[in-house]
Amino acid sequence: MARTDQELKATQERITYFEALVAQFRVTTSPQEFKLMAGGFLHEIEKMDAEVMEYLGRHATEASPAEAA
Repeated sequence: MARTDQELKATQERITYFEALVAQFRVTTSPQEFKLMAGGFLHEIEKMDAEVMEYLGRHATEASPAEAA
């Protein structure tokens, strides 16, 4: 979970990198290989995207759920 704008940027860059990998897999692997190779990356992209949306949904003055606990 991103706690700072710097962590947000790093997460967004990681998402972009993973998306590029999956896009490459789509054209360089067989359908069977694609399902095996892409699944974990797609899951991680979804997880990181949810974290980004949670971070962006909070005002800069609000504490993150981890900080509030």
